[in-house]
Amino acid sequence: MSRTLRVCLIFHSTRSDNLGVGALTVSEIALLRDLATKAGREIAITVLDWKDRRAPYVAGDDLRLIEVDGAFLKSPKGLWAEVKAADLVIDIGGGDSFADIYGTSRLVKMFWMKFAAHLAGTPLVVAPQTVGPFTKGWSKRLARMSLNRSALVAVRDERSRAALDDLGYRGAPVLASDLALRLPFDPPAPRDGGPVRVGLNVSGLLMAGGYHGSNDFGMALDYPALIARAIDWFKGQGAEVHLVPHVIVPEGPMVIEDDLRACETLAAEHDAICAPAFASPSEAKSYIAGLDFFTGARMHACIAAFSAGVAVVPLAYSRKFAGLFGALGYDHTVDATTADADTVMAALERGFANRETLAAEAQSALARGIDRLAAYDAALLNLMKAL
Repeated sequence: MSRTLRVCLIFHSTRSDNLGVGALTVSEIALLRDLATKAGREIAITVLDWKDRRAPYVAGDDLRLIEVDGAFLKSPKGLWAEVKAADLVIDIGGGDSFADIYGTSRLVKMFWMKFAAHLAGTPLVVAPQTVGPFTKGWSKRLARMSLNRSALVAVRDERSRAALDDLGYRGAPVLASDLALRLPFDPPAPRDGGPVRVGLNVSGLLMAGGYHGSNDFGMALDYPALIARAIDWFKGQGAEVHLVPHVIVPEGPMVIEDDLRACETLAAEHDAICAPAFASPSEAKSYIAGLDFFTGARMHACIAAFSAGVAVVPLAYSRKFAGLFGALGYDHTVDATTADADTVMAALERGFANRETLAAEAQSALARGIDRLAAYDAALLNLMKAL
């Protein structure tokens, strides 16, 4: 075999408390290993990882994890040295962080890491993700500059491709889908009767009103009241209600993101079942796969249900939901930034009543998503062969 291919992953995480980011990372690493084999290359993967305290949920002799903090980002022996030593840098943007909606601090860090790769002369791949929205002049300019300097740009929906056009991207983007569609899981054991199992992913962040507690995401309804209403309605249908966390933050400055505390509180108040604190994205998906109907405001919790063949009604707080699911022909997302509580409940009630139809639609749409991902696979493989 030829020289080992050195790949550096940024804005991925092998131990994020946000299992959605973890699902993307696990799937990306599995893809890189497969493509390296096809390219006839050994591979060495470095993940510039987040400092969440959980154990990594992916491992291997070809994998090196480096915790990122402010000092690492500024040190010549830190970020700069790693991207300079790499043959390829891949940025998945945490799935949807390449946008203004999560605040300036996160976006500035993302631009810093992207431009380090550009300045080092290392090819940068923008892995399939949501691009935008960008609303500020400075962020639009920096996004355009970085995108036009990238070796490969992939997006997971048509709205993001349109955002590239609006930004002035001059290349030909790859229209793919979400890498977490391929996340492995354990299928549920067969069940013989029993109540219908309904899963509700409760967003701790939305329960708190966002990072600043002032309806940061522009919800058109009272989210805590909606969740309480939904739990009681499903229980009234005789369903077994499972409250499912997908961002699990035991402590620290990002505890406002934690879903588990919200689920535990609601489970006690409504006599529902609280799912466990999952150790990995695949563990969460395996649990969700055993449900009969699902709804949630964490997009990757909904992707876990969708890609496991479970009927799901995603509850959106941003355009990324409709963009992803709609691109695959699965049009059951309800937008909580425009719909009132009665409209959302009507959508949930329809979805629950027609869950067998929705499950069949999810399976067909998943096949389309897997087909779309093949375009990213091919483009990345060609790039790897050229290095």
